[in-house]
Amino acid sequence: MANLKEIRNRITSVSSTMQITSAMKMVSAAKLKKAQDAITAMRPYAEKLTELLQNLSATLDGDAGGEFTTQREVKRVLVVAITSNRGLAGAFNSNVIKEAKNLAEHTYAGKQVEFITIGKKGNDVIRKANTVISNNNAIFDNLTFDSVAAIADELIALFVTNKFDKIVLVYNQFKNAATQIVQAEQFLPLAPIVSETTANAGDYIFEPSKEEIVLTLIPKMLKTQLYKAIRDSYASEHGARMTAMHKATDNATELRNQLKLTYNKARQAAITNEILEIVGGAEALKG
Repeated sequence: MANLKEIRNRITSVSSTMQITSAMKMVSAAKLKKAQDAITAMRPYAEKLTELLQNLSATLDGDAGGEFTTQREVKRVLVVAITSNRGLAGAFNSNVIKEAKNLAEHTYAGKQVEFITIGKKGNDVIRKANTVISNNNAIFDNLTFDSVAAIADELIALFVTNKFDKIVLVYNQFKNAATQIVQAEQFLPLAPIVSETTANAGDYIFEPSKEEIVLTLIPKMLKTQLYKAIRDSYASEHGARMTAMHKATDNATELRNQLKLTYNKARQAAITNEILEIVGGAEALKG
């Protein structure tokens, strides 16, 4: 059994760890509220924009989406892996990295697969065995629509110039603080759009033409899609970290209680030994 000093040192160390994890949990909880409000407020807009584009596109010819809907033979694939800059968030980052590697090694096996990473943790792992053409760590320092739109413009340019035949986003979709769902979402080309409500749609007059409206909306929708994915990931990160730090705090509390029990037992054993030595010495003097 460890001596009393060693146990006391371990109790102090575990208590310090518990204070740190508890503080990190509270910080993540505060950030989660703001991030959750942002993604919750954004989703109806993104869904309505997509619905509007579907209603318009379904009434046009198949090539209405222009270069954004061009279906080419898939030879070169770009995977955009969205992770975080910091760890201590459970399996948040590793799940995205695992899915990104699965796309490269299995789903698109035999294709030329390259990566764009958003977040330091994903970049540190993926770049060791794969080609990363760019990394965007600073996006989380100023997460705005304009900063994300610049990345979306880069992705669009890579597709329309035929450098890649398909672009896929991999990220954690926020469901709640304890649940994040890994998504592999096709970004480009746009999938064929079919709307069930088109037949019941009214006869509207469009100014400018429907074709021009669609081609104007598509880039905006793509930027919104990427922004929503990064916002989803950002909220998921804080939810995962809050949950992980909550569990870590509970584990540290349990370990500290066990160490205190061990310390009390060791202390009681030491006191008992001292009493026995005193009694033994007194008996020896009497003899």
